[in-house]
Amino acid sequence: MKTSFIWIGALVVGAVLGWLGLEWLDASMNFVATVYTRLFQLLAVPTIVLAVITTFSTFGSKGSGRIFGHTLTYTLLTTLAAASIGAVLYVLIAPGKLPLDSLVNATLTSDLAPQTSYIDHVVSIIPNNIVRPFIDGNVLSLLLLAFAIGFGLSKLPESENKTTVVRGLIGLQELLFLLIRGLIRTLPLGIVAFSAQLSAQVSAGVVADSIGKYVLVVLGGNVIQFFVVLPLFLLARGLNPIHVLSKMMPAVLMALFTKSSAATLPVTMDTAEKRLGIRQNISRFVLPICTTINMNGCAAFILVTSLFVMQQGGTPLTLSTILMWIIISVVSAIGNAGVPMGCFFLTLSLMSGIGAPVAVLGIILPIYTIIDMIETAENVWSDSCVAAMVDHDI
Repeated sequence: MKTSFIWIGALVVGAVLGWLGLEWLDASMNFVATVYTRLFQLLAVPTIVLAVITTFSTFGSKGSGRIFGHTLTYTLLTTLAAASIGAVLYVLIAPGKLPLDSLVNATLTSDLAPQTSYIDHVVSIIPNNIVRPFIDGNVLSLLLLAFAIGFGLSKLPESENKTTVVRGLIGLQELLFLLIRGLIRTLPLGIVAFSAQLSAQVSAGVVADSIGKYVLVVLGGNVIQFFVVLPLFLLARGLNPIHVLSKMMPAVLMALFTKSSAATLPVTMDTAEKRLGIRQNISRFVLPICTTINMNGCAAFILVTSLFVMQQGGTPLTLSTILMWIIISVVSAIGNAGVPMGCFFLTLSLMSGIGAPVAVLGIILPIYTIIDMIETAENVWSDSCVAAMVDHDI
């Protein structure tokens, strides 16, 4: 409880500092926020790899398969629900077409243009160099390597060499979590900086009125998924959603301000184990997987934004078109990188592939920071719900 009050106080202090509009103060807060984001990203990659390897090697392929099956089932159900809610809200609220001059003036700089197709993105997941995925921070490639190594260790006959390797990996994991807990103790300073960033962006007029209905659909879908759908999933499994959310609040808040579920993963795992009481063999297997494949907010964003962009290009939004894009958004969200703006770049690639007017995304870009924050918080909350449900089932 004391920690929660400190974090809330840090949020308030940061909001006030950002509202002041002092250039030197905003620059300082941006620097601190960047430092914290980079530190958590630094710890996220080895956390993912070690968690999957140690779980597979010590849990056994049979047990891992059962846990993965439950995880995948809940992931698909929650992600499909998020996309479907977005589709329903889009039909009900019905965002209109943007003025032609907005479309003409909206441009995307060359560094935002996708350099590869979505097929190339999928192919790039298959690693051809054991070092490159670590350098690039390619989470899916790292997961494939971790699965292979962990599965290989689980199949090795019991021997002194195997025991030494597994103990070494577990020791590295314990050291990593020690570093994570140390970083978490200083996190109130980071929260002040993240909150100041958001406050400065809002006071500077980042939120655009011209696409208010589009924003209402995206944020409305996230709110319904966060406060209604996911709690219903928990209730269906006999879990108290208020209890789960209160225990996981540090991770949800961290995701809100880092805008990266991958960077938040160390906090999510530590919070799930220490505060919610999820068993280590569950949390360290489920949460790294969910960070990669369980993207509720991303699926909703891809669907709503794709419909909005296609509508601006004159594509009729028939029932069959909407249903098809629900499936596309769910499949695309699975495997999307859990990094800031990951959903934006993925949607940009999809729209480029079908020849839709991607210039519309140039209008969305100024407000995407706020959308990204809320989506990431929802993703981590969904990860927490899936972990809690799998822990309950197993």
